[in-house]
Amino acid sequence: MTEAAELPQAPAEARTVFGELFPEAVRYAELLADAGVKRGLIGPREVPRLWERHLLNCAVLSEVVPEGVTVCDVGSGAGLPGIPLALVRPDLKITLLEPLLRRTNFLQEVVELLGLDHVTVVRGRAEEVLGTLQPVQVVTARAVAPLDRLAGWGVPLLKPYGEMLALKGDTAEEEIAGARAALSKLGVVETEVLHVGEGVVDPLSTVVRVVVGESPGGVRFAAKRAKAARTGRTRRRR
Repeated sequence: MTEAAELPQAPAEARTVFGELFPEAVRYAELLADAGVKRGLIGPREVPRLWERHLLNCAVLSEVVPEGVTVCDVGSGAGLPGIPLALVRPDLKITLLEPLLRRTNFLQEVVELLGLDHVTVVRGRAEEVLGTLQPVQVVTARAVAPLDRLAGWGVPLLKPYGEMLALKGDTAEEEIAGARAALSKLGVVETEVLHVGEGVVDPLSTVVRVVVGESPGGVRFAAKRAKAARTGRTRRRR
């Protein structure tokens, strides 16, 4: 069994960012540092930098998420960025989408322990829940896959004119350039790189914002969604 490393004390910025739910943020950090490491959800070397590199880095994503929207965190893993976002933004209705059972079990435990009534855990891959999961206004993701592949999973889950917000690194601009053809086929009409977390994280968190038009996922996924909807109606009538 992997030994859990010692979790450092929360920085002052965490109290400001998480506000009234700071105790819940501390509890989540403790769970990541203990059960998260033991279950192989995060590496033990990440524990000393959990606050700056993970919790705060994800929480500042809230700066660019509109008020009161529905969100799907694709490939949620240990709950990043979905859980920190939920702690900062109780106005959001968030779905944590994750295919692996051991991870969804952990996520469900976290949601229940922290009392996050506005968060739902769903086990499955993005391509599997298409047509059964209600389309959302915002898709979030972090360190899941290269942008072209990530967009192929996340964009079809969006409502028309929705947006995907992907936490990325220094190569964000290059990823966008390399994915332009794929993004266009997916119905993407706008892309931009944003930097968030001024005064909270250093370096700033880099977010790739991808906006879709009236047909998220393009023609191919529109047909797939319609087929899944017809199948769902048939099953309900039986």
